[in-house]
Amino acid sequence: MAMLEVNDINVYYGSIHAIKGVSFEVNEGEIISLIGANGAGKTTTLHTISGLLKSTTGSVSFLGQNLAHVPAHKIVSLGLAQVPEGRRVFLGMDVEENLEMGAYTQPNSTIKDSMEMVFERFPRLKERRRQVAGTLSGGEQQMLAMGRAMMSKPKLLMLDEPSMGLAPILVEEIFDIIKTLNQAGTTILLVEQNAQMALSIADRGYVLETGQVVLADEAKNLLHNDSVRKAYLGG
Repeated sequence: MAMLEVNDINVYYGSIHAIKGVSFEVNEGEIISLIGANGAGKTTTLHTISGLLKSTTGSVSFLGQNLAHVPAHKIVSLGLAQVPEGRRVFLGMDVEENLEMGAYTQPNSTIKDSMEMVFERFPRLKERRRQVAGTLSGGEQQMLAMGRAMMSKPKLLMLDEPSMGLAPILVEEIFDIIKTLNQAGTTILLVEQNAQMALSIADRGYVLETGQVVLADEAKNLLHNDSVRKAYLGG
C-alpha cells in the first residue's frame, strides 16, 4: 500500500480549473519530485493534500485514511507536514520559539528530545538558537522552516520550492539535508523548480503541465528524457 495516494483530484479557483484529474502515489521511504513550470499546479497540489484546498472529485489518502473530512491541523498530527513556499517562519520569534511552534501536535514531554534531534540535523540552528528568525539568512530560514516541520515527527515531509531565492552553494546544502532526512527514515514529496537538483536526489518524478500529470517515470529516466531536458533542464 502506498503511503500517500492522490487519486483524480480536480481543484478550481473560482472558474479557473487549476488541477485537472491529477493522480500519483508516494511509497514509504521514497523521495518523489513534482516538477513543472510556474503555474503548473505544483503548490496547489500540495495545498490540496494538506487540506488547505478541497478537491471536487477523487480522493487523497494517507496511510490508508481518506483525508477528505480531516481538518488541516489534524492532518499534521497524522504524520504529514508541509514546509511552505517562501519559508514563512515567525520572524519576530527566535529559533527555539519557532521550533516549539512546530511541535504543537506533540506532548510536552517529547519536545526537548525533538529539538535536540533537529539541532543534530541542523547544527547552524543550534548555534543560533536564541537568534530572532528575521535576522537569519535565507538559507538559515529555510533550515528553520524544515526543522520546524520535523518537530511534528512527520512520516511524510512535503517541501515546496526549498531552493527558491538561495545561492547555488546553499541549494546544494539544502538538498544534502533533504537526502539525510530521507536516509534517516522520512519519506519526502518535493515540489521544486530546479528540476535538475530535484530529479538528481529523487527516486521517481512526475511532470505537471497546466494542472495535469503529463509524464511519470523513475527520476533517472526523466533526467535523460529529451522533452524534459528541453523544457526544464536547459537543453
